[in-house]
Amino acid sequence: MPQIRRLPNALVNRIAAGEVVERPAAALKELVENAIDAGARRIAVTLTDGGLTRLEVTDDGCGMSADDMALALERHATSKLPDEAIELVATLGFRGEALPSIASVARLTLESRVRGSDDDQSSQGWRRVVDHGELIEDGPAAVPVGTRVRVEQIFAKVPARRKFLRTARSEYIACLDITRRLAMARPDIAFTLENGAEGKSRTALSTQPDEALATRVSQIVARELKDNAVEIELERETPHGLMRLTGLAGLPTYNRGVADHQYLFVNGRPVKDRLLTGAVRGAYSDMLARDRHAVLALFLEIPPQDVDVNVHPAKTEVRFRDAAHVRGFIVSGLRRALDTGDRRSAQGPDRAAMEKWQQEPEAQPAMRSIFEERGLNAAPYSGAGHVAEPRVDWSPAQSTPYDSALPTGRAEEAAPIPEDADRYPLGIARGQVANTYIVAESKDGLILVDQHAAHERLVLERLKAAGAEESVTRSQALLVPDVVEMDEADCDRLEDAAEGLARFGLTVERFGPAAMLVRAVPSAIAKADSGKLLQDLADDIAKHGKQEDSGSLLLSEKLDLVLATMACHGSVRAGRVLNVAEMNALLREMEATPRSGQCNHGRPTWVKLGMDDVEKLFGRH
Repeated sequence: MPQIRRLPNALVNRIAAGEVVERPAAALKELVENAIDAGARRIAVTLTDGGLTRLEVTDDGCGMSADDMALALERHATSKLPDEAIELVATLGFRGEALPSIASVARLTLESRVRGSDDDQSSQGWRRVVDHGELIEDGPAAVPVGTRVRVEQIFAKVPARRKFLRTARSEYIACLDITRRLAMARPDIAFTLENGAEGKSRTALSTQPDEALATRVSQIVARELKDNAVEIELERETPHGLMRLTGLAGLPTYNRGVADHQYLFVNGRPVKDRLLTGAVRGAYSDMLARDRHAVLALFLEIPPQDVDVNVHPAKTEVRFRDAAHVRGFIVSGLRRALDTGDRRSAQGPDRAAMEKWQQEPEAQPAMRSIFEERGLNAAPYSGAGHVAEPRVDWSPAQSTPYDSALPTGRAEEAAPIPEDADRYPLGIARGQVANTYIVAESKDGLILVDQHAAHERLVLERLKAAGAEESVTRSQALLVPDVVEMDEADCDRLEDAAEGLARFGLTVERFGPAAMLVRAVPSAIAKADSGKLLQDLADDIAKHGKQEDSGSLLLSEKLDLVLATMACHGSVRAGRVLNVAEMNALLREMEATPRSGQCNHGRPTWVKLGMDDVEKLFGRH
């Protein structure tokens, strides 16, 4: 029988490193979090070959004495837990494993100095170097106040781990993502990140201290986000204190094909949590197509008693005491912000589409033949960056009406722009193109409206405002109740949630140990597959904890999708001819309807071409 033995400290540290330091980006995260917890106002990150050769983090925080540095390199030694109440931790790091774990798989140089007078012995700078777990240098050093940590030759003596690292480019991208997320979480701290090979580097990130949250987020995510997002500020009382949600939520029309531009934070800690991403998806459920994703940065502040941050070695996941309550808070907060976020569409028309507007180098053949038939001289476009007017030798004999064979059209008399044009941001209708797009004139530009997309959103909001959800959630009793066989645990969850589900028109009851009986369903989804519906509800309840609220929330989101489908079929279709009065009525209703800037699938309902852009098209700039 094999003997049980204690593992040597070097091996213990390497095992811990496997949990905490699987790549340079993980080490960087731990070091930057330490700098933040040290009260730094400026943090500088320097990478060589994406951190594979070297990574360095320098801060101007409180610093460490020589004795503290020695303790910091021991396992489970930390200054971030003043007592044993680990559930009330308010710092980013608290395990005390990062530095010794990194030092066990790399060459780590730790330099620090506490703030004090120059003749104060306790404020003297100190350097400590550990090479793959072996102390090789320990002594005084001339360093500024703060701390500098240099990590070199990561996994150099652990080839089994080294071969699983990716290319320098991939490791750099991971390090950049970590730094960007931490920089977003702390707009009061200045961050810089430089990367390159030996002898040359470039600055990839540079921020200033004490920036506004919206400014910092837009600078890091995308500069146009600030103009295409709404700010969120929401609070709610909980038994243990205040829960607060802030951040920037991109308009549905400003979306991406992947979800890598969703930044989520809990108590200042960047996290990748399925509950939070599910809440975001639920909030945008009737505003985005299934293959599109919102762009946003959300900051959730919650009492520490209500969240457990100690469920993952890298602290990238959290667990909430009342998951359904948090999810509902985020969904309602996002929807409320988007409802009140005016009626904007994505700012401006697509650049590629605008580039299609260009002057031809010479008159088109059809136009040239018309000029030639009338004996006119049409000069070609000069191509010199401005419009050259055609030179026409005019005479009274030539001023004859156009031939009857030329195209003709019917136009209504144009109404003047009203004096109070500011009250009508979508302007006055001037006509219809391709029986699909409304052309309107506003005080400062031209506006194109997709009539079907716009009316689709209007119908959906009208259904909700008129209480259509109540009619949708009205129960329709089944002539023959459906028996749905499920796992016993899923049946338990649905049985506990039955009362909450009944409020949305779904009546279920237990039917033996491993089956549920469906007696009634919401009338709008009467044709839905009861088995799939119950399984989805059970899965969501299992994922989000509190059965009743979670199941009801998911069912509510499903009904929103039903309403969206009804709105699509009940709206003005493309190809329908509208008169000017109908067009103006549509514009006025859009101005009064929340979220009218995008249809139910996240596409813009209107775009604006400013007068400056129009003048540029004609070379008048």
